[in-house]
Amino acid sequence: MNSFDYSPSELMIVNAARALKGSRVVFVGVGLPNIACNLAQRSHAPELELVYESGVYGAHPARLPLSIGDPTLVSDATSVVSMADLFMYYLQGGLVDVALLGGAQIDKYGNLNTTVIGDYAAPKTRLPGSGGACEIAINAHKIFMIMRLKGRAFVEKVDFITSPGHTRDRTGIPGGGPRLVITDRALFDFANADHEMTLIEIAPGETVESIQADVAWPLRMSPNLREMTPPTAEELHIVREELDPTGLYR
Repeated sequence: MNSFDYSPSELMIVNAARALKGSRVVFVGVGLPNIACNLAQRSHAPELELVYESGVYGAHPARLPLSIGDPTLVSDATSVVSMADLFMYYLQGGLVDVALLGGAQIDKYGNLNTTVIGDYAAPKTRLPGSGGACEIAINAHKIFMIMRLKGRAFVEKVDFITSPGHTRDRTGIPGGGPRLVITDRALFDFANADHEMTLIEIAPGETVESIQADVAWPLRMSPNLREMTPPTAEELHIVREELDPTGLYR
């Protein structure tokens, strides 16, 4: 398999999975975050405990769940509790190491919008809303974002702050905030005094200029900017054959 025999989405999924190395408890959503977490669990992080919003702890889904309420999440799980118990005792109790979130818009401080595009009172597009994303962003020790890099998503100012990132005043917010943004074309972190998104890795075939063209603000760049590591044959096999055989997300 040559180094370019993978899709941009597969590059994103694999790099998200690798970022979970060393984590113990991860709060998972359906879709791309679910594939990334299950890939990590089936490859380099077998001890990873998957927590789903519907009240499932220690999940081992046998197939790709269709929704957060899919019964496959319950099969072989360590515990199944009410959503209220999960949020109060696990999430608000400080037991979630990392959570993966996505959104329609993100700004340079990692604020996410999943509520509306346009004015809230008269939106151009009404999005699914927060669900548990606001509470997850506030309480998890670390937040990783996974989303495709497009100009309409990486905006100067989000139309609505659904999930707070590194806002100017995090007083009273217990979680550690955004740490990593994983996209299909680049990786970003927030490891600077201003907690501003910084370009740290770019995908093969991309340039700083091509990434900047789809980001609305002048990018900070790491002095150690490097190329994203391509997926291995084993990682691609798990994604393609076990986790997403129909190619719905990858």
